[in-house]
Amino acid sequence: MTRFSHKFFGITTSDVALFTIAATGIGLSYLASGVLILTMKKWAATVAVVLLSIDIAGRILLAATGLYPTDTAKNTFSLIAGTLIVALVALNIGWKWKSFA
Repeated sequence: MTRFSHKFFGITTSDVALFTIAATGIGLSYLASGVLILTMKKWAATVAVVLLSIDIAGRILLAATGLYPTDTAKNTFSLIAGTLIVALVALNIGWKWKSFA
């Protein structure tokens, strides 16, 4: 939601088209990871972890390039919390690796 409106729950984002495209791609990689995990296949879990790594790298790049503003505590917290959630999902896949066929 934030990608398109540039404001959601008081969190603001850049209104630059490049940000919108990048953030949409990041969100789609997260979505695709979830769909892949549902298959419970090791190859899909591997691809999901790669996509989650791309998600994390994308979030860091958006912040490093200034496309994701970190000028307020709320924005900085949302970036860190969101990235942490993605990292925990990737770690959870690793912890449950034996569950995948």
